[in-house]
Amino acid sequence: MSKISVFVIMLSMAFWGYAQPSGIQICLNSLGFLPQSEKKATVLANESFEFQLIDVKTNRVVFSGKTSSALWQEDVDASACIADFSAFETPGTYRLEIPGRARSVDFRIGPDVYNAAFYTTMRAFYLWRCGTAVSGEHNGVKYEHAACHLNDGYEDYIGNPGSRRDGTKGWHDAGDYGKYTVNAGITVGMMFLAWELFQDNLKTVKLDLPETAPGYPDYLKELKWETDWLLTMQYPDGSGRVSHKLTRTKFAPFIPAETDSAKRYFTDWSSAATADFVAMMAQAARYFKPYDQVYAGVCLQAAWNSYRFLKENPENKGFVQGDFSTGGYQTADPDDRLWAAAELWETTGDPEVLADFERRAKALNAGIHEDWDWGNVSNLGMFTYALSGRSGKNPEILAKVNRNIVAVASKIVENSRADVFGRPLVRYYWGCNGTVARQVINLQVANRIAPDKKFETTSLAAIGHLFGRNIYNRSYVTGLGINPPMNPHDRRSGSDQAEQPWPGYLVGGGQSATGWNDVQEDYITNEIAINWQGALVFALGGFISLP
Repeated sequence: MSKISVFVIMLSMAFWGYAQPSGIQICLNSLGFLPQSEKKATVLANESFEFQLIDVKTNRVVFSGKTSSALWQEDVDASACIADFSAFETPGTYRLEIPGRARSVDFRIGPDVYNAAFYTTMRAFYLWRCGTAVSGEHNGVKYEHAACHLNDGYEDYIGNPGSRRDGTKGWHDAGDYGKYTVNAGITVGMMFLAWELFQDNLKTVKLDLPETAPGYPDYLKELKWETDWLLTMQYPDGSGRVSHKLTRTKFAPFIPAETDSAKRYFTDWSSAATADFVAMMAQAARYFKPYDQVYAGVCLQAAWNSYRFLKENPENKGFVQGDFSTGGYQTADPDDRLWAAAELWETTGDPEVLADFERRAKALNAGIHEDWDWGNVSNLGMFTYALSGRSGKNPEILAKVNRNIVAVASKIVENSRADVFGRPLVRYYWGCNGTVARQVINLQVANRIAPDKKFETTSLAAIGHLFGRNIYNRSYVTGLGINPPMNPHDRRSGSDQAEQPWPGYLVGGGQSATGWNDVQEDYITNEIAINWQGALVFALGGFISLP
């Protein structure tokens, strides 16, 4: 797989050495296309052109056509037309040309075009591991750091001044080295859902991981590193409360992880963190059970303990930063409690927990969101309920949830079709690239409930946008695709000696259609984060191909 990644980067370099004297650009998914998927490129031009698909090996024209009429799109302040070569399905390596005017990067058509990208983006979680040494190679560059943050963490903020207990493991959250329960929630939730939907493929994927969970498939092995840490976030007093985060009081400077020696603390609890913990532990209990019944039992007991605490304490308990200036992840808990009930019911079948979920779902009008992130995880609960094979569901609530899932996914399809770059999200904000990837979850769940090719084609359009079919004609993922980000806001990349950043990470994207800055200091548009990364892993995981 690493050889394929090298190939993609070489293609990118070859493209950027090719002059485009006309000023016309051909923007497309630089990773390539599945044979029977829609194959579209966006041509930045003011008029329509004839285009050709060229076989790179033979230099022969294998398909030709004419672009659509040019359309002006307001958010990018540019005109563009579409080159559609969906009718061509023969595997190989190709490029698009507008004779004498422009040519694209070389790209592949084949059933395995996403395999290498999935490997790299999923293995990026291993390279994010905290509490251990990590090491990996990509495109001939070695990336590594020694064991870090082995003193996690101190209990001063949970009533035990000067006391320390084990809070090691888990993933660094983003471009910083903190660990946050709420953001772990949406990330782990999405990645377990990917296992639910695509496990027939995912269980065979080899990620070249150290043997930290014997007998587990590599995909679940990586998730267990995170759940091991999450179990330490539950208060040691048996109450069921869960610390909101484990960080130092202020962000570390741009230094290697192993040299970040400042004290790091378990913080006060929040009800959102506690509810997210319930959901994650319930998922872990059912997905890990085939591989380790004892560990699954520990997870389920922890989930029940925190769930009972929440039932006894129904009021929202927010997190107050106080002495901390690290990531806040402050959010109200109704959506988190709904998700907790959904996952605990799916794992146990408990009728009282089902009633809890359905009461909450009814209060939220069975709503589904097309634009969502860690601040509202109700979609995860609704998706679990809709996809569940358990009996006892309220038929009216189920029907409404299903209708809403399909309706919202259909709206996402409309948004994508209306955008010259196939982007399905109509807004721009901090981390919006993660939401573009996350919308693939809406589409794939809808496709399970009401199968329709449009949901898959729009999923692939979202992936294509992230890997080069955008106004920049660039990949948003480090180390992959055409002219990828070189300066992400990431303390590892900013403090090592390698010119290339750590590979496989999705950057957040601009707060406007043309507002992305590939600048390390611009954390608002160029940071990396696990919640965006988990969405990308889900999106790619639905389209990998077995050997």
